[in-house]
Amino acid sequence: MDDASIESLILKLQNIHAVKFGTFKLKSGLISPIYFDLRVIVSYPALMNEVAHLLHKRAEEAGVKFDCVCGVPYTALPLATIICSTKEYPMLIRRKEAKDYGTKRLIEGRIHPGQKCLIVEDVVTSGSSVLETAEVLEKKGLKITDAVVLMDREQGGSSMLADKGITLHSVISVSKLLEVSVKAGRIDLATSQDVQRFIEENNTYKENGSSFAIKSPKMLSYGTRAGLPDTHPVASQLLKIMEEKKTNLCVSADVTSSIELLEIAVMLGPVICVLKTHVDILEDFTSDVVSKLKELAIKHNFLIFEDRKFADIGNTVKHQYEGGLYQISSWAHIINAHALPGQGVLQGLCAVGKALGHGCLLIAQMSSQGSLATGDYTQAVVKMAEDNSDFVFGFISGSKIIEKPGFVHMTPGVQMQTGGDGLGQQYSSPEDVIYCKGSDIIIVGRGILASPDRLKAAEEYRKAGWEAYLKRLAGELMKLS
Repeated sequence: MDDASIESLILKLQNIHAVKFGTFKLKSGLISPIYFDLRVIVSYPALMNEVAHLLHKRAEEAGVKFDCVCGVPYTALPLATIICSTKEYPMLIRRKEAKDYGTKRLIEGRIHPGQKCLIVEDVVTSGSSVLETAEVLEKKGLKITDAVVLMDREQGGSSMLADKGITLHSVISVSKLLEVSVKAGRIDLATSQDVQRFIEENNTYKENGSSFAIKSPKMLSYGTRAGLPDTHPVASQLLKIMEEKKTNLCVSADVTSSIELLEIAVMLGPVICVLKTHVDILEDFTSDVVSKLKELAIKHNFLIFEDRKFADIGNTVKHQYEGGLYQISSWAHIINAHALPGQGVLQGLCAVGKALGHGCLLIAQMSSQGSLATGDYTQAVVKMAEDNSDFVFGFISGSKIIEKPGFVHMTPGVQMQTGGDGLGQQYSSPEDVIYCKGSDIIIVGRGILASPDRLKAAEEYRKAGWEAYLKRLAGELMKLS
């Protein structure tokens, strides 16, 4: 499916008020900034035909093989009917309750045990409705491996269904909906951020103690987490520093002068836990600069994080990490990488950094507008981190994305006031990041570097981040009391 078709569909759905932004009380009691009323589609035949066509096309492009179709009652029933009528697939109808007379069947239609049935749904949140339909069909001997949905709210339904062996194929995701709506001027950035925050904070999926949500986390102190047996050595060292110095502040030293970089390390070293560098933007780099930087890290007890964002094949990143002009592995305690290249990027980096006692952060989410690092991609990053926990110790993310306390979450794009810079950067406040979203470390750049008094500004951020951490910790203790 091309982007133009999806963008057009999103705007049409808003035109008929099938998607609404505002303040809505959901069936669960939650107050949501977005509401989907896709039932109104039945009053717009041309749009209903278009949706049915795109649902079938999505399954077709995904290579899904199926013998029959069943729509989840009730909104998806007319969509499934159109698919079956136009493409000539046998259709099955699932009743919500069996009749107390006649055949008393839950499934209407001719059933052939062993055949594959494609489930059609209008919107998925937790995936429970799709799963209920699948269970009824499976009891009749049908095989359910795939479901296609018009709207994926990205609140864990895809992961829950995958855990049950069902792959969810969506026409539209909430991320795409927000991107198109902002681009078209239908909503502003603040509304988009409100919806993103709601989605992140009300994720429904939990697996083996892990979660892509922060609804009710069991929060441990930084010091306690540092001593857990599964905590990576770099994470342990970092968490101990945070506890001892009472700081969860990482300063992003995005400067082009080596003298200024060292001045920042001298001035702000006492109030930070991590200094983040972009060594390749220094106009006067020398090996002496990083030697002095290492000395300052020891003196002021902070870690050095080179924000290189490795994203290439294993052999290439191995040489980028250990060799070249910068010889990053000789001085940076922490590096980060994109998961897009696959396992090879970690194998190449691990071959250099693990023996040196260094660690890697995976980029799971980004603070830039329109970032593609969301939904299924973020979940795949979490899986990669768990599979490589001997070298990966945490994430660059907008919020907590896994409950395992050994993993550290660092969040960029932090300023005292939320908003944007006009170039795609989206800002969140320290309290929003640490207290509301459950992250561990705030990464602050311009909010400190652009201040006429950098030390005063850094202390304000340190205090705000630490107080948000204490507030969150106190809240967890109250739950247990």
